[in-house]
Amino acid sequence: MKWRIASVAFLLGSLSTGLTWLTLQPVLIRLLEIARRFALPGTAEAEGLARVRGFLPLALGLDLVALSVLAYLVLDTTVGRPLRATEESVEQLGRLELDLPLSAQGGPLMSRIQRALQRMAEALRQEQALTRSQLDELRQANARLAHAQTELVASERLATVGRLAAGVAHEVGNPLSGILGYLSLARARAQTPELRDYLAHIDQEVLRIDRIIRGLLDLGRPAASVSTPVEVGQVVESCTRLVRAGPELSGVEVAFDLEPGVLARADSGPLSQIVINLLLNAAQAMGGQGRVRVTSRREGDAVRVDVEDSGPGIPSEVMPRLFEPFFTTKGRQGTGLGLAVSLRLAQGMGGRLTAENAPGGGARFSVFLPAFLRGPEV
Repeated sequence: MKWRIASVAFLLGSLSTGLTWLTLQPVLIRLLEIARRFALPGTAEAEGLARVRGFLPLALGLDLVALSVLAYLVLDTTVGRPLRATEESVEQLGRLELDLPLSAQGGPLMSRIQRALQRMAEALRQEQALTRSQLDELRQANARLAHAQTELVASERLATVGRLAAGVAHEVGNPLSGILGYLSLARARAQTPELRDYLAHIDQEVLRIDRIIRGLLDLGRPAASVSTPVEVGQVVESCTRLVRAGPELSGVEVAFDLEPGVLARADSGPLSQIVINLLLNAAQAMGGQGRVRVTSRREGDAVRVDVEDSGPGIPSEVMPRLFEPFFTTKGRQGTGLGLAVSLRLAQGMGGRLTAENAPGGGARFSVFLPAFLRGPEV
């Protein structure tokens, strides 16, 4: 850019010098001829005239240099610098760097070009902001869609397992009751400690099968939405008092943060079963030692109940299968039906059950139920 401006400036200086010489040449030649006629050879006038004639080429050269430098400074100030700034701005726009340090300089044309570039940069900034907003909305929509799809698949799986399990549970439940009765009679008549020990182990395994059957019956129980107003805080407190009487929560500290007067459209029986199951799971996750915090509050048109423990949390590989029937991390101590049944019961009341790791450590299970609206809220 600078070499081009220098070339143009030299061309303008040459043209200006040439025009000046063509304009002044007749007058100078005539004056020199008149001076030569009156100057005698060998005199000071003749020598001065000779020096003037010799200085003319140097004067023309100095005039060319001066005019070229002046033309370069003017062109660089009025055209070169604005063009370089505009070129840098265009390159920044090409790299999507939209903070353009433009200023109105270089005349009306360059000012219009710079203002147009500024408007273009502002439009691009707005488009970028709109695109980022749309991308965020798409990510959120995809996350909601994936969550809804996961819940739908889990609900269909639970419904299918429940329908199949209900029929099997009814058929297996009656023979189990007979086996338990005969085991009780056999244990009463056992003569040796070894035989009584065998019968006790059989009794434990049969009771385990009975718990599984009862879980299957709960899983296959048809979901029915109810609209009975239930005070959530009272249900939570009564469930906690009931569970505290057992050995599972003997070494667990239970803290409450219950919003008073919160009513949910629910059934106290299934809600109690969900809360008790979550409390027992929290105690077992902490090994019977730790702290459980139960909170309840109103969130818009929903009531939320959180059961948060201070245990190790939920491993990432376990989280996707947490509500699957028969999936358990407790070994032979669990049936893998507690959370599946709890989810089924929550959905039957028009709510949902979620699980996550708490920010401070431990697991947090949240029950969402429809709020009971009364008075002017209805």
